[in-house]
Amino acid sequence: MSQGQHVAEQRSILSVVVGSRAFGLATAASDVDRRGVYVAPTEDFWRIGKPPTHMEGPLPEQFSWEVERFCALALTANPNLLEVLHSPLVEHSTPLGCELRALSPAFLSRRAHRTYARYAQAQFAKAHARREREGEPRWKHVLHLLRLMISGAALLEEGTVQIDAGPYRARLLAVRRGELSWEEVCAWRDRLAVRLDEALARSPLPEDPDTARVEGWLVSVRRRSLRGESSRT
Repeated sequence: MSQGQHVAEQRSILSVVVGSRAFGLATAASDVDRRGVYVAPTEDFWRIGKPPTHMEGPLPEQFSWEVERFCALALTANPNLLEVLHSPLVEHSTPLGCELRALSPAFLSRRAHRTYARYAQAQFAKAHARREREGEPRWKHVLHLLRLMISGAALLEEGTVQIDAGPYRARLLAVRRGELSWEEVCAWRDRLAVRLDEALARSPLPEDPDTARVEGWLVSVRRRSLRGESSRT
């Protein structure tokens, strides 16, 4: 284990399972995708060489962010980060991890329309290019792009992050098995794009996230680390 991995493991405040297992779309072959958050010691930021902003491992399929980087990305409504805050499969959480999860409404805003829609558009373009080049896209990847658009529309409509695929599960798994034509998939994608646009206009979410609230919490984390409380949090 590298020194960075040791820090990520020993200073972890939150570890959850994301991906297919959290979305209710897992098969027997699905990986266990883990994502987490760790708090680097405050003193480490005083040095020229700063602590890592993210780290892979030590477990397979595990990726963790330092808490400051995590907050910065989550404030942009990055779907991967928002799903960490709302995953139902929590493997490890300290009191600080519970505080971070409780802070999740502060990260939500109408910025989600831009991040979810642009990401889906870019990735569908890559899927189309792969289909043109190799005859078909990676259907598993297409499944998750459609699920992402569904989640983004629900977030804008209801103001909450929806993780479970729910009533879309059967059709999404059919996409994964390649049972829907590319034309059917694209038609579904187009309907979801319209739904995202319509949801933005009437969304209950604020225009921007509550950055001040998030920053206030982050400062408190750094101060508690200095006082040595991080070992008890």
